[in-house]
Amino acid sequence: MTQHVQAAPTQSADSSNPKALYGGKGTRRITVRDITLAKERGEKWPMLTAYDAMTASVFDEAGIPVMLVGDSAGNCHLGYETTVPVTLDQLTMLSAAVVRGTSRALIVGDLPFGSYQEGPTQALRSAMQLVKEAGVGAVKLEGGERSHAQIKLLVEAGIPVMAHIGLTPQSVNTQGYRVQGRGEEAAQQLLRDAKSVQDAGAFAVVLELVPAELAAEVTRTLHIPTVGIGAGPETDAQVLVWTDALGLTGGKMPRFVKQYADLRTVMSDAAKAFAEDVVGGTFPQEEHSVH
Repeated sequence: MTQHVQAAPTQSADSSNPKALYGGKGTRRITVRDITLAKERGEKWPMLTAYDAMTASVFDEAGIPVMLVGDSAGNCHLGYETTVPVTLDQLTMLSAAVVRGTSRALIVGDLPFGSYQEGPTQALRSAMQLVKEAGVGAVKLEGGERSHAQIKLLVEAGIPVMAHIGLTPQSVNTQGYRVQGRGEEAAQQLLRDAKSVQDAGAFAVVLELVPAELAAEVTRTLHIPTVGIGAGPETDAQVLVWTDALGLTGGKMPRFVKQYADLRTVMSDAAKAFAEDVVGGTFPQEEHSVH
């Protein structure tokens, strides 16, 4: 079980800017245009994953401006060891639930492994399913230069794309789970990947498990926002898997995770209290009964 970490004092939202992504006064759906304007303002913003309507509604009420229905659902909710087995139909169902549970956040649906690697046509067909059937406002796919053609076709078709470079979990069988971009050659490749997805039309790019100095250089180089996860403090936005951030995930956490709550203990204690009440005959009582 992960150790509870006391959260740092919360920084006040910029209430002076009604268009701010976090803390703004708008009630309409956030769009990729809003994300672009935030980059121009130098505004940092948070993103969390979400996989169901109820959790998403809590994050929406908290003002989280962007939610990712990630294939991390495979690890967090579906019981898989990796993200590789997750299917497009599963993510379509989960994405639709998150869309239904929210009213303001931009919902980004992940394209899972096997749903875009064949080429641009397959990627377009898969992305259309997420947009038409789930109602997402954008999709995300992994890969830099190798995914340039897929991103370009999706954007030309009117589907906003968030790219994902650095550690790409769908490539775990060839890449493993390790820091990406270390060394001059690897750093230059990551920069080429970042420029490639921008040139293809991506509206933002996730940098996962990248040295902080390199992520800062990418952020300075690109005109589209960078979203960091294990990429240091200089990216335009930060994303965490919600079960990690809120302490529901068990076991040892990656170094880049900050735990803001200890839901695993809260839920376990509540389940034990319920069980003890049932076994001890103290639940239900008269006020919980109907006649």
